[in-house]
Amino acid sequence: MYGPLDDEFRPYELEEGRRPANRSRVGAGREGTAVRAAPEKAGSSEGRRPTMAQIFGPGGLLDKCMIGGYEHRPGQLQMAEAVNNAFENHHHVVVEAGTGTGKTLAYLLPAICSGRRVVISTATKSLQEQLYQKDVPFLQKHFAPELKVAVMKGRNNFLCLAKMQALADQPMLKGMEEIDAFRQIREWAKQTETGDRAELTFLPDDSELWSRMDARRDTCTGKKCPQFEQCFLTAMQSRAREADLIIVNHHLFFADLALKQDDFGSILPEYSAVVFDEAHEMEDVASDYFGQQISNFRFEELARDADNAMRLGHLGTPALLRRTQRIRDKSRTFFDAFPAREGRFPFTRGEREAFLEQNREAYDALMNSLKGMEAEFAALTQKPEELLRIARRSFEIRQELAFLFESNERNFVYWFERRNKGVYLAATPIDVSQILREKLFEAFDTVVLTSATLTVGGRFEFIRQRLGLDHTAESALPPEFDYQEQALLYLPQRMPDVRDAGFAAKAADEIVRLLERSRGRAFCLFTSYSQMNDLFERVEDRLDFPLLLQGTAPRSVLLERFKTTPNAVLFATASFWQGVDVPGEQLSCVIVDRLPFAVPSDPIVAARVRALQEEGRNPFAEFQVPEAVLALKQGFGRLIRTKTDRGVLALLDTRLQRMPYGRIFLESLPRYRRTSDLEEVGRFLNAAGPA
Repeated sequence: MYGPLDDEFRPYELEEGRRPANRSRVGAGREGTAVRAAPEKAGSSEGRRPTMAQIFGPGGLLDKCMIGGYEHRPGQLQMAEAVNNAFENHHHVVVEAGTGTGKTLAYLLPAICSGRRVVISTATKSLQEQLYQKDVPFLQKHFAPELKVAVMKGRNNFLCLAKMQALADQPMLKGMEEIDAFRQIREWAKQTETGDRAELTFLPDDSELWSRMDARRDTCTGKKCPQFEQCFLTAMQSRAREADLIIVNHHLFFADLALKQDDFGSILPEYSAVVFDEAHEMEDVASDYFGQQISNFRFEELARDADNAMRLGHLGTPALLRRTQRIRDKSRTFFDAFPAREGRFPFTRGEREAFLEQNREAYDALMNSLKGMEAEFAALTQKPEELLRIARRSFEIRQELAFLFESNERNFVYWFERRNKGVYLAATPIDVSQILREKLFEAFDTVVLTSATLTVGGRFEFIRQRLGLDHTAESALPPEFDYQEQALLYLPQRMPDVRDAGFAAKAADEIVRLLERSRGRAFCLFTSYSQMNDLFERVEDRLDFPLLLQGTAPRSVLLERFKTTPNAVLFATASFWQGVDVPGEQLSCVIVDRLPFAVPSDPIVAARVRALQEEGRNPFAEFQVPEAVLALKQGFGRLIRTKTDRGVLALLDTRLQRMPYGRIFLESLPRYRRTSDLEEVGRFLNAAGPA
C-alpha cells in the first residue's frame, strides 16, 4: 500500500515485469569510511578508532580542530557514547537531547566511526541541507577526508531533462515571467551537478512551471529514456550506492519502507543502521505511508499527463482526447457529491456503503472512464512507453479507489477531507506500532532515535508504545541551558476555562498586556486556525507592533519577515510549533493560548481513542495527555535556542494548574521559574536589555 505522496517516491528504474529481489537489510551495506585517530592526537596505536571521550572530551579531537570555538558539553559526550555503544553492540537507543546539546555531531561521528553504511533520516529537507552543507564538510575536513555522503530526496525535487527538452521543443509556456524562469532553469541545468530545485532560489515554492518539469514518476520511462545516463535521479542513486552516509527525510524513508512491505522494490540502497533525528514525528509520517490516500487532483493530473503524452507522441486523436475529458468530467461529478463543508470527517463502512448506494452511477462512471482510456491505449498499434505508464497509473488509481470504498480492514480508520478545492479520501492505520516493530525494529539491529521532545514525565514509555520499540537503551540528557535564569513561565490566575464563552475576550486582554511588556518580539501560537484568526482580530487594533498572520504569505516568507522586522509579532498554528529557530532578542516571548490537545472529533484521533478503550485502557491518560505534552514542549522549545537567550513563556490555559493531569505537563517541562504576576514579567524582560 502506498501513502499520499507515493508518486514522488516509487523507484523510477523499475521496468515492466521486473522487480528487484527482496533482500534482507540486516547487516547489509558496504564498509564505511571510519574515523581514525592519529597517534599523536589520541595517544593510541596507529589506525585505532578514537573513543568518544577522545573526540568530545576536554582537550579532545573536536577541541583541537575548533580552536577557540569549541565548548565541551557533558551531554554531547554522553549522547555520543550511547549512540556509539548502540552501533558497536548492535542494539537500539533512544536519546532525548535538548537544544544546545550538539546532537548532530553526537550521532554523526559515532555513525562514521562504526564503519557501517548508515541512513540519517531528518524531519525536513532544510535539515538535510544543513547536515550536508555544514556538518558533512566539517567532518570531511577534520575527521574523515574519504567520507562519502549522499543526499536523497523525493523525485519531485529534481529536474527531468526529458521534460525540459519536450517543453523546449514544443513550448507550452504561459507569459513572460514563465518564459524567463524556463530560460534560467535551462542555463542552470547545464551547470548543476544535482538537478535539485533547492538550488533555484528564484523559483517560488508553488511554481506551476516546476511541476511540469520535475522528475516524478508519472511519465518517467526509466531506463528506456534517452536521458537516463544523464538523469539527475540516476546520478543521485549512483551516489547513494557508493555512500557511507545517506541523508534522507522521514517521508522518503517511510515511503521506501512501505514499498518493501508490498515487495515493490526499493528507493534506498542497502544499509545496516538508521538514525532518526526529530524522531517524535515518526508515527505521523509512518501513518501516512502505510495508509492509502486519493484525491480529485490525482484524476485531474492523470488526464493532464495523458493529454501531454499524446501531444508529444502525435497521438491526440479526437477519440482519445474525449477519453481524457471524460475522466475530468466524471471525476468532478463524483467528488462534487461529497458534502461542501470544509474539514476532516469519518467515513465508516456504513457511511461508505450509503454514499455508494446514493452515488453508484457516478462511481461506476468514473471507474469506467479510466477503464475506457486504458482500453483505447491498449488498442493502439504503437504504444509509446509514456502511454503505457499512464495506463498503469490509471489501473493503480482504480485499485486504490476500490480499496477506499470496498475494504474494511480492522486496523484502518477511513475518512475524507474537503480542503479548499481538494477532496481527499484516506485510510490511515490506527496503530503503526506492529508495522514498525516488524518492518523496522526487528529488521535492523541498530536504530537510533533522538529529539528534544521524547519523554513524558521523564519517561520514554509513550513514544516506545506508539512506535513498537520494545527493547532499547534509553538516555534523557540534562539540559544545556540554565532555564531558571533564562526563562520565566507565566501562568495567569484569573482566566476563565478555555471552553467558557468569555475565554477569547480575556485571552485577548492577556495577549495585549504581555506584548506591551515584551515590546512585541513574540510568537502567539494556537491549536486551530479559527482560534488564531479570532484572537488576531481581537487584538490587531489594540497594538502598534507589526503583526504577521499565518496564511497571508508562505511560511518561509513569514519567518524571514519576523526575523528582520523589529518588534514583530507572529500569530501562527501547528507548522510554527516546531522546526523554527529564531535565536536572540527578536523572539523574547512565546504565548500559547491553550494546552495543545488533539481535536477529539478528528477521525484518526477518535479511532485511536476508541481502539484503546476497546483494550480496556485509559486513552486520555495513555494517549491524549502524552501527545499534548510533547506538542507543548515543542512549542515552548521555540524560545530558548542559545545560552544567551532570555524570554517569557506564557500559557493562558488554567487547566494546567486546576486539573490533576496538569502535573504531568509541569513535570515534563524544564524547570522554569514561574509567576502569575504581570509586573514580574515586565521586570524579567527589562532585565534582558532594551529591544
